[in-house]
Parts: sequence; C-alpha cells; structure tokens
Amino acid sequence: MIGLFLGTSDFPKKILNKIRKKRIKYFIVDLTNNRSFKKDKNSYHISIGKFGQILNLINKKKCKKVLFAGKIDKPKISKLRLDLKGIYYIPRIIKAAKLGDAAILKELIKILDENRIKVIRSNFYNPELTLSKGNYTKIKPSKINLTNIKIGIDTLKKINAYNHVQGLVIRNKKIISKETTKGTKKMIQSIKKDKNYAGILIKFPKKKQDLRADLPTVGLDTLKDCNKAGINGIVLKAKQNIFLDREKSIKFANKKKIFINII
Repeated sequence: MIGLFLGTSDFPKKILNKIRKKRIKYFIVDLTNNRSFKKDKNSYHISIGKFGQILNLINKKKCKKVLFAGKIDKPKISKLRLDLKGIYYIPRIIKAAKLGDAAILKELIKILDENRIKVIRSNFYNPELTLSKGNYTKIKPSKINLTNIKIGIDTLKKINAYNHVQGLVIRNKKIISKETTKGTKKMIQSIKKDKNYAGILIKFPKKKQDLRADLPTVGLDTLKDCNKAGINGIVLKAKQNIFLDREKSIKFANKKKIFINII
C-alpha cells in the first residue's frame, strides 16, 4: 500500500497511471484546491490543517510509505479548519509557508518522518521520467554556450541555500532572469527576445532541496515557452529532474534547434 500526496501538474497523473498499471494498492490524499482526483474512489480530500485525520487515514490503511508529487499551493492559514494534531503542527506549517511552497512540503515530510512514516522519492515508480547525463538533441552546446552554462551554474551555486531560486536564464554571459516563487513559466514569459543573442535556461534543484518532494520539472510547454523567448538551450541536473513528454519534447527541440543538455 502506498499513500500518494498529490498536487497539481501532469506529473501526479503519470505516477497514478503507472501505479494502476502495476496494480499496486494505493490511496490518494488530494491536496489540490479543485479536488482534481475526486473521481477516484481511493481519493480523500483532506486539508493539511487536519493532520490528525491524515495520520489516522495512513494508519487505517496500514501504510508505511508515502510520496509527494505535484505543486501544492500555499494554504490560506486563516481559512484552515484544524484538528488537535493540526493545532499542534500548524505553527511549523505557517513558518514554512513564509519560505515558499517547497518549504511546506519539506516540513510535511519532517512531520511524517517523526511519525515513522517513510517518504520515498517522487519518481520512485517513474524512473523513466528522469534523464541521465548526455545531450538529447541533434544540436549540441557551442563553446560560447558552454561558457554561459558555467557562469550560470556558478551563479546557482552561490545562491543562499534557503533562496527559492531553482532556475535562471543566461544570455551573452549575463544573468537576465532568475526564477521567483511564481515559477519557471512566468520567468521565461517575462523575457524579451533578443535578435542578436540566444538565452539558455538552467534549472537545477535548490541547495538543501529535499529531492523526495520537489524535483525540478520541465516538458513540452517549457520548450514552447523557451522558443518564444529566444532560448536555444536547456540544461538540467542528471537524475534530479522530471522531464515530461520526452519524445514530443525532443522532437520539438530538434525542429526549433534547441539543445537539451543533462550534466
């Protein structure tokens, strides 16, 4: 039995499809605002303010392992209905919420660990969604690209461990944009295309990031946004990313002359 704490994005759907195909017993704690998984008979929509109810469900199902997948929006603390366990844990959730969505997940994992519930990596059942080292497109990084990539990676390494920056865009040896709490899509869409210089998107896990819950995710939509913004390369960390729609994405990248490099 596996407990699935699922948020928004296509990634949770991929996990659910794989688990169903393997006929693994599961239940869902639906953490989406619009109850995306309500049609599944094994789904339970429980607020994180009712942590006692969540723990009771896990114990009732005799579940020892859970995983988190998808984006979990910051809860409106003032509107949360709390049970006794929720009252006990809510100060920690509030503190984490101030640091961002990923910090909430990290705190939830800590609480589960304290209750002897093992949290496994989000890609445990879908290892095919992560990429190994290599270049996945016909186009490869040029010498100039490699210089820009080094500058970008060095910049990410220097960022404070508790900063929310998970990605950036570099162009002509200058960092032109950094990811905010609004996410990668908004960052890319804010970039103005430059006729003379192409940009490179570098998306790595944050320092001290808990890879059980928050692997950087890209896919076909990311590549389409990159193409519109004049970005001709994407660089990801090997085995520390989720890459959706691989075949379609690589086909699109080849057509638009965008390289996909995993280091």
